[in-house]
Amino acid sequence: MDILKLGTRGSPLALYQAHTVARLLQERSGVTCEIVIITTAGDRLADAALSEVGGKRLFVKEIEDALISGTIDIAVHSSKDMPAEQPAGLRIGAVLPREDARDAVVLPRTYEGARSLDAVLAHLGRAPRIGTSSVRRSAQLTRLFPGAQFLPVRGNLDTRLRKLDEGDTYDAIVLASAGLIRLERGDRITASIPVTACVPAPGQGIIAVEARSTDARALGAVALINDVTAAAALLAERAVVTRLGGGCQMPIGAHAVHEGTTLSLTAIVISVDGAKDARADAHGSAADAQAIGMAVAEQLLTRGAGAILADVQRVQVAAEGLRT
Repeated sequence: MDILKLGTRGSPLALYQAHTVARLLQERSGVTCEIVIITTAGDRLADAALSEVGGKRLFVKEIEDALISGTIDIAVHSSKDMPAEQPAGLRIGAVLPREDARDAVVLPRTYEGARSLDAVLAHLGRAPRIGTSSVRRSAQLTRLFPGAQFLPVRGNLDTRLRKLDEGDTYDAIVLASAGLIRLERGDRITASIPVTACVPAPGQGIIAVEARSTDARALGAVALINDVTAAAALLAERAVVTRLGGGCQMPIGAHAVHEGTTLSLTAIVISVDGAKDARADAHGSAADAQAIGMAVAEQLLTRGAGAILADVQRVQVAAEGLRT
């Protein structure tokens, strides 16, 4: 029997993703997966704000290290957690079809009003307490909620929802729609945020399967579950981050959409306070996904993205200096 050792984090969402990949591999390639749970730095630092501990491999380093060493054969990640530059010898062998890439506002269970963004804005008023551990989200949402106080919120999905429903700290939290839908909590989405108002993280909603570049057996198996549409979108979005040199905790959004054989990409780089931004978009053949991403990144740089990111990095370095 052909068996692949599949590495994953142990959160409910990560396990959902791992079991989904394992099921598809069994169905399409006859491969059986042995799931190996690996604790990452992001899991160990679950109570710290991502802006304080965030790094380019916070949720993937230990899993990728196990892949490099041969302890596991494939790794399953939320692709938005993966740095644009992978370690030498690793590659993304497959991605699954994309779930809803938008961010979602979630209000406490006691909320009984209309489920629309306008209704949410009216309900929360001028100075809501909004939970999010994403710099990208808070920077963009400052424009929707100019008087809001953005507070870090960590933990798995159930933990975040419990903290919200307790009502002591947050009036609302903002999460990825994809995670809520995959864990059958789509009913908790009070309002989806349009991409025009909050450009998602590159890769948001896409599950990625990583393997060693030299492992023909694993790559051949996972190729049978690859979704070419999602793969092209991910390639374009990651190309933006690669060219900009940004990491997981940088205020960069990128989102690609297919229309037939055409791929349209929009991206933003925004200052942490939301005061300055650079936006760009481009479209072309999905076969040229990486080139489209690079073209959008070049537009962003000509519109001031480099200076914005440099300012963000200076602030992060200064904050790190104060903590040490």
